[in-house]
Amino acid sequence: MSILLTRRFFAFGAATLLFAAPGTRAFAQTSGADAFVKTFATDLVAIVNGPEPAAQKKAALGPVIDRDVDVSGVARFCLGRFWATATPAQRSDYTTLFGRVLLNQISGHLGDYRGVSYTLTGDTPQGSNTLVGTTITRPNQPPINVQWVVDGSSPTPKIVDVIAEGTSMRITQRSDYGSYLSQHGDSIDALIAALHRQLDNQS
Repeated sequence: MSILLTRRFFAFGAATLLFAAPGTRAFAQTSGADAFVKTFATDLVAIVNGPEPAAQKKAALGPVIDRDVDVSGVARFCLGRFWATATPAQRSDYTTLFGRVLLNQISGHLGDYRGVSYTLTGDTPQGSNTLVGTTITRPNQPPINVQWVVDGSSPTPKIVDVIAEGTSMRITQRSDYGSYLSQHGDSIDALIAALHRQLDNQS
């Protein structure tokens, strides 16, 4: 069984908006969360469509992801109940690896989503979060509905989840990690080793 759903988390979620084409239509009454998601997409599109080589684009993507995605929060959520039993060193190693895998998966698909466009469809409050709806249109494929979960509880909004056609990517990731850990003696070191192997395979 594979534990490495970071590809699914972003290829099915973030990459769809990440590679949105310019000229998309914004929702009529743009809220703060809508504007945040639109800015996130615009900045990433500028990097993706730029003339720079892949390595330079990857270097430029990192700060944008760090700025707008709560990578450490998503990493902690995905580890679930095992976060409480992890040592400080394990938490640090795991979170760092999660972020590196995440960035590698995004940068590894820079050329896969050309011609994709999106439409903002409005937002829905959900506690301290806001779900920003989008409809993603892809060449020769049916459109898909994607919601971006924006955490507004802190002064700086952050993306904390992507819900694609009703499926939460971080919940799916947590379930997969939990299954892997239960099959490997609840060993967080085994998960860390698996993430190291994934990075080695991505290099």
